[in-house]
Amino acid sequence: MSREFDVLVIGAGVTAMTVATVLIARKLVSPGRVAVVAESIAAPSAVSVYAGGDLRTDWDTRVFALSRSSQRLLEVCGAWHALAGRTFAYERMCVWDARGEAEGEGSLTFDCAELNEPNLGFIVEGRALQRAATLAAAAAGVIFIDAQILDLATTEADVRVRLTDGRDMRGQLLIAADGTESRTRDMLRIETAGHTYNQDALVAHVRTARSHRNTAWQRFLNTGPLAFLPLPDGLSSIVWSADRLEAARLRALDTAAFNEALTLASDGVLGKCEIATPIASFPLKLQYALDYVRPRAVLVGDAAHVVHPLAGQGLNLGLLDCASLVEILSEGGAGCFGEQKLLRRYERRRRSENLVTAAALDGLERLFASDNELLSRLRMSGLAAVSRVPFLKRQLTERALGIGGDTPAFLD
Repeated sequence: MSREFDVLVIGAGVTAMTVATVLIARKLVSPGRVAVVAESIAAPSAVSVYAGGDLRTDWDTRVFALSRSSQRLLEVCGAWHALAGRTFAYERMCVWDARGEAEGEGSLTFDCAELNEPNLGFIVEGRALQRAATLAAAAAGVIFIDAQILDLATTEADVRVRLTDGRDMRGQLLIAADGTESRTRDMLRIETAGHTYNQDALVAHVRTARSHRNTAWQRFLNTGPLAFLPLPDGLSSIVWSADRLEAARLRALDTAAFNEALTLASDGVLGKCEIATPIASFPLKLQYALDYVRPRAVLVGDAAHVVHPLAGQGLNLGLLDCASLVEILSEGGAGCFGEQKLLRRYERRRRSENLVTAAALDGLERLFASDNELLSRLRMSGLAAVSRVPFLKRQLTERALGIGGDTPAFLD
């Protein structure tokens, strides 16, 4: 038996749930006409009640820095209110070169007060964000289908998929939002390019002797950047990107030795650091799809692009994909979800923006990873120069906040 939908979304992560929900929220698709398809998808009843510990302090190890545009998109979807108690607003950001000094020579500080904004964004717990996105999708009328795609076929008229449970599905548009290792992207025969960074990111929560002052701190070391993201109760989430050999050495240290290494690597900006959770790690790479669209099919989020986490932009870029796709599809009116001219317009808009961001982050990683004396001086001079040019600094602050660049009109 074949079942028909307007839109089929492949994947069950935050990006998948959000794009499915915003299609309904923006009235492009009626409730019950969008299906999210993924294996082992969580039913709404399974995520309706938070089962963790203290809502204020018991945070999942993985967190995300969400921009203002991401916040507004989640508000449109009805997901933001479900994050109460699981977000933490940060007001400042300080980045500095390893040979410089935090808030001194060779550093650059952004402050929300410079834009008359209440904050620069929010640190959000990953587990709570997934829960909120899933609940919002269910409330909007998104249909959940617990299965995996076996095969798909696209034509000028529709897209058809066959599932592992034997069912067939048909839709006007398929949205691949199934992550970095997207099987759907492979089925669409879309190739990727990029490279590995030969780095792992170490992630954990830490306590620090000094207050984080609602500030995100990032020091650029020649082995990779070290970031401290502020959390409630004086905690910080670290994202320590390091060469594979260095990352392996750090993971092998006992707690006292790791605390000492972390305090030293941070130049003591927050005083003595003490690890508060187990350390998780994941490999880093740059990856981008050579195409974003096929007839009746489109890529969003990590299925389309993966960037270095040094600026925390990965999920924000994916959510902007969702918002931009929906904005462009709305220009065609109801029933025009899969028109190729609209999909191509989305591809031109988002692929160029994402490539520019990926290239900028890749260039920064390479620039700051060098221990060349001349490059170090140029880096420090460059950071100092930006601090002295109000217009340029304001543009960068707006980018950090998520109100500059390619932002869909309905998120303004």
